[in-house]
Amino acid sequence: MRFEDFKNIMSEPRINRYLNAVSLDTRKAMTLYRKNLKLSQEMFTIVSCFEVALRNAIDRHYTNLFGPEWLKDFVLAGGQLDTVQSRTTKNIISNTKQKLGVSYTHPKLVAELDFGLWRYLFAKPQFLAGGQNLLQIFPSKPTSTPTIQYNHTFIFNELAKINDLRNRIAHHEPICFVPNNAVINTNYTRQSYNLIVQFFRWMNINESELLYGLDHIINVCNEIDNI
Repeated sequence: MRFEDFKNIMSEPRINRYLNAVSLDTRKAMTLYRKNLKLSQEMFTIVSCFEVALRNAIDRHYTNLFGPEWLKDFVLAGGQLDTVQSRTTKNIISNTKQKLGVSYTHPKLVAELDFGLWRYLFAKPQFLAGGQNLLQIFPSKPTSTPTIQYNHTFIFNELAKINDLRNRIAHHEPICFVPNNAVINTNYTRQSYNLIVQFFRWMNINESELLYGLDHIINVCNEIDNI
């Protein structure tokens, strides 16, 4: 495709960032754009697998403690999340359940809730409401030290980094640049990928077996960095 046609389809403001990153080489700009799409597709697959693994681990944990309808029970009057501090979380769960209507089942509700909801179960009010035991889903998590506290706040903040990447991909933002700069650099994506791998290992999940045939992140990152 001619670069002018490509630019008109994708829009000049969007393509200019890629063009500037490769010193106005139009062929390389189109290659970089396509490689970024490939990396985004690959990375979204990894994030999706992690999101499903995380929510299922949380669901199993709380099901064992509170029963198979724990989400519904948590948002009832007097339930664990029926507090001022957890109001937003409660409303998200309640509204999602209401949207399901007569088709509601607990597994459907679990599937409908987004990554941000599961992340917020590690925020202080929600973590306390659940009994302060949710870190048990990470049996291989390191022991806290005076330097690093591997507590619920640490998990909450680390999950925010994955959520940020997820949102960037979902909103078609590039993940092949230095943040806020038109400079090719895949460190941001590599770090997010390594963080997901770390979480898998803390959950005693063999990420190599789980992602077999799906994980080409490092190869695509290398391709981008060599453009």
